Amino acid sequence: MAHFAELDENNVVLRVVVIDNSEEADGENFCTNLFKTQAPNYWKQTSYNTLGGVHYNPDTHQPDGGVAFRKNYAGPGYTYDAARDAFIAPKDRASFIFDEDKCEWVAPLPYPDDGLWYYWDEPTVSWKLPE
Repeated sequence: MAHFAELDENNVVLRVVVIDNSEEADGENFCTNLFKTQAPNYWKQTSYNTLGGVHYNPDTHQPDGGVAFRKNYAGPGYTYDAARDAFIAPKDRASFIFDEDKCEWVAPLPYPDDGLWYYWDEPTVSWKLPE
């Protein structure tokens, strides 16, 4: 199956639809006609198997060396950045910084590498262990 995101005039994703692979080659036009999309809205293909600029095998969920398409799978509220040819999630934490390679918002501190589970605590801008 092929996935396409409908974008508004500000390149914000409104919705993502799934179409048959037989329509993928001309999917953007197919979606425009099927959903009677009016300008300034338009469609861009997105890849369900791409996250942070890495393509993952849909069965094993492991990187497989495939082509990472538009950096991230689009979702409603994401923005399409034409200069980067990437879908970017909304920034949901004030302290997070933008990772240019992954086109993702990431914590300003690396995740601890001690095998324990942590959560991000925005008020203290740090990783914390659950209490």
